[in-house]
Amino acid sequence: MLTVAVQTLRTRWVSFLGTVVALVLGVAQIAAMGLLLATVLDLPDRPAERFAHAPAVVLPTDPAWDPAHHDLGVRSLPAAKGVSPRLLREVSAAGKPGDTVVDRAFYAQLAGGGDKDQVGHPWPVARFGGYTLTDGAAPATDREIVVAAGQARTGDKVTVLTAADGVGRYTVSGTVPPVEWENAVFFTDTEAARLAPRVNALVTLGPADSIRAVTGNQPTGTKAAVLTGRERHLADASAERDREALDNTATLVPVMASVAGTTAVFVVASTFAFAVVQRRREIALLRTVGATPRQVRRMIRNEALLVGAAASGVGTVLGLYGARWLADLLIGMGVSPPWFQVEPSLRPTVVAPLAAAFLVGLVVALCGAVAASRRAARIRPVEALGEASVDDAGMTPARRLLGVTGGICGIGLTAWIAVRSPGTVLSPNTYVVSLLVPVLVAAVLAPLAVGPLTRLLMWPFRRLAGPTAMLVRESVLTSRRRTAATAAPVLLTVGLTLSLFAATDSIGTARDNGPQQKVSSPYALAPDGTPGISPRVVAKVARVDGVRIAAPVLTTVYTRDENRIEENDALAVDTAALKDMLKLRVTHGSLGDADPNSMVVPDRWGIPVGTRVQVLMADGTEAALRVSATYRALSGEDVAYLPPRFAGTGQYARDGLARRAYISLKPGTDPATATAAIGRAVAGTGARLTTTDALAASESTYTRQLTEVRQRSTAVIILLFCFVAILNTLLMATADRRRDLTVLRLTGATPRQVVRFFLAESLVTVAVGVTLALLASAVNLAGLWIALLQLFGTAPIVVPYAEMVAVAAASTLLAVAGTLLPVGAALRTRRGGAPDPKAEDAART
Repeated sequence: MLTVAVQTLRTRWVSFLGTVVALVLGVAQIAAMGLLLATVLDLPDRPAERFAHAPAVVLPTDPAWDPAHHDLGVRSLPAAKGVSPRLLREVSAAGKPGDTVVDRAFYAQLAGGGDKDQVGHPWPVARFGGYTLTDGAAPATDREIVVAAGQARTGDKVTVLTAADGVGRYTVSGTVPPVEWENAVFFTDTEAARLAPRVNALVTLGPADSIRAVTGNQPTGTKAAVLTGRERHLADASAERDREALDNTATLVPVMASVAGTTAVFVVASTFAFAVVQRRREIALLRTVGATPRQVRRMIRNEALLVGAAASGVGTVLGLYGARWLADLLIGMGVSPPWFQVEPSLRPTVVAPLAAAFLVGLVVALCGAVAASRRAARIRPVEALGEASVDDAGMTPARRLLGVTGGICGIGLTAWIAVRSPGTVLSPNTYVVSLLVPVLVAAVLAPLAVGPLTRLLMWPFRRLAGPTAMLVRESVLTSRRRTAATAAPVLLTVGLTLSLFAATDSIGTARDNGPQQKVSSPYALAPDGTPGISPRVVAKVARVDGVRIAAPVLTTVYTRDENRIEENDALAVDTAALKDMLKLRVTHGSLGDADPNSMVVPDRWGIPVGTRVQVLMADGTEAALRVSATYRALSGEDVAYLPPRFAGTGQYARDGLARRAYISLKPGTDPATATAAIGRAVAGTGARLTTTDALAASESTYTRQLTEVRQRSTAVIILLFCFVAILNTLLMATADRRRDLTVLRLTGATPRQVVRFFLAESLVTVAVGVTLALLASAVNLAGLWIALLQLFGTAPIVVPYAEMVAVAAASTLLAVAGTLLPVGAALRTRRGGAPDPKAEDAART
């Protein structure tokens, strides 16, 4: 039967073209996603940058600390505390005088055009990053600095924004060439120590073995690593930025791979099964001439292997280039770092994903062919010869069982998320995959819905003059398998994009309108081209008559859990202002009970009110704080509120800046006078006065942008594949209907009427797919509505009508194109001297 399979492929290659295209695209998609995932897991070593010319770097670190298991920006306790005075003394004593150079990294930004990621360092460490003066001289006094050329010129008086000073005036003593990995401002060693008490790292020129002996004898909590060679990159600021970018990539790609891969596998399997179903008459003829059911199944499996091997081979090659294109796309969207590339090689991280994609292509082709071949092989020869043009319902017992089971599981999963685990909707990795289930179930059960939906959709046209409406209706009803197969790509396209877009927009709107986001203060300070607001600026605003201000400074609290140290975000803020300006949903206790030795924590932490908790702060100090109240918080928003005396620890945990500040006016204060005074106070400080609503809107826009990049990039991949699947499937289905076209021409239909018939039928098919997509999406959005109601107390379901109309219109145009192209080609062939329709029909009969 292998010879028969080869001959069949040679003579009927057009019939298999659609299957090959679908399989090539599916394998390419799986291969590209797999390559990206493997590349993230096996990244090349990055070269040292800021310490490229340093023999060794002493970096405080926790050996058990794995950054991948912690939130971005969070430091281990040793890294937060920095180099201890004891370690500095002992490392300095291990070498010659002058062999140890202190490095500090802190926020320092030139006002009026400086990069908000600009960083300050002491000048003595500049040489280890390859910095050399191109103009001027090194800073000689504490009011002098060195900047990159292009930022300012030697002799300029500039304003520098820092967390410690807020605003400071300095003279540029010299300039250095700009570098790619950072935008630095260099101070004297003394000035850097005043602005940043935390010692970030030590550069040592002494013997590395002696330094390792010193660092290994440090007390618990003050451990440090001695970095040499490529390990020195761990001390670069770009290592943290790379990690953030790669974490975004590692978060996004699995979601894209699971959603897009599942869609690809489903479409490919359906397309191959449909191609086999189209050949039922040929298979029946083989049965008539003596082929056994086993031989028929073997022939189709051989065809599947041949088609699958060829298409999978091409798909893996395209996947390699597709991965490079996808990596460039992620870099362009700001998800991945600029150096993230997928390069062809024989490394296991490249070969393994390609081999896996190739095998998946073979398995999908076999699975799609075997199920249909068994149905065809069960046809008796006599029944095959008398087979009419009406196909069955397309619902085998196995498919019916799969559809019913999937429907129960899909509705059950949606209900469980909505009622028992509403927080799942805030986790893209989990929730996006759950949106697939109702849509795929609808595709499996599509043959059952074709009849009722067709009657419903055609009901308004039952009184139209002419036979076209009746013919279209009956053609669809008597070809439910074909209709379901051609409607499936439309269903997947519209259903998945509608569910993804509507869920993204609805969750964003619910977050904006949720009560835990409400702020009672009418005004706010927002960063103006800076990463945050200096406490010095906040203190300046607080001195304005009639103004009250609360500026939470982000820091970290550490607690001991047996032998582990757990870290949690915290905000240091005046609790009285917290009570008046922020509407927290207090569940136990009272904000009025807060004092300088208490804290407010989320109820999800499970700490009862009144409990005294021993906490470690980022600067190494310890405190016993009583829990005065608990409040309800969402995942990702669960922070502890600490007394303002811990605001200084923010320079150790993060950058020491407040991300926002809330302002209220005392009774009797004139708003115009107060706001004018606030505006003067913050002028040139990297902060701006705004309303609370405007601040919330801008922060919401930023948060939504991060989410939408993930959701919409996933939807784009789905759209590209499903659009091709729509065109591919309609081309296959219509090209195989030359007999129907011949019958229409024999009954006297003009070419225009033939085109109108096929066009109307394709529109009905699209309408069936869109209707099923709306029903499946309704299940998803109903569960989302209940979940948001529990989380936020409000559940606005936002449907992006414009985008959905555009997707549906594009799907319709592709379906029309997939219908008109083969019909037009067939009609042109007949006009060009093809056999007479009667002769062709007689030959077919």
